[in-house]
Amino acid sequence: QVHVVESGGGLVQAGGSLRVSCVASGSIFNVMGWYRQAPGKLRELVADITSGGTTNYADSVKGRFTISRDNARNTVYLQMNSLKPEDTAVYYCYARDVYNGQGRWGQGTQVTVSS
Repeated sequence: QVHVVESGGGLVQAGGSLRVSCVASGSIFNVMGWYRQAPGKLRELVADITSGGTTNYADSVKGRFTISRDNARNTVYLQMNSLKPEDTAVYYCYARDVYNGQGRWGQGTQVTVSS
């Protein structure tokens, strides 16, 4: 059975840094990434990364956020620097199963940036 579990959210002041982590288990995942959803807004892609290390970032986080992964541990990290109040959202981990192409979601972790 596939499980996706995030950790590491919290409250930080604007300009600060935070790292969130996600562990996926139960399969092998070719793409892993992070999405976020702020109140009243649609869920949006933050960044994703393939098993080969190719990354993709939303324009709003380029130069501030860095995504990385440990394939052996099916773990993906999102290092967030120079945080802004507009980065406040629930951050969801996403993992795409290499065998059936299904996307799996974590339960989400809250990131709050105070001004």
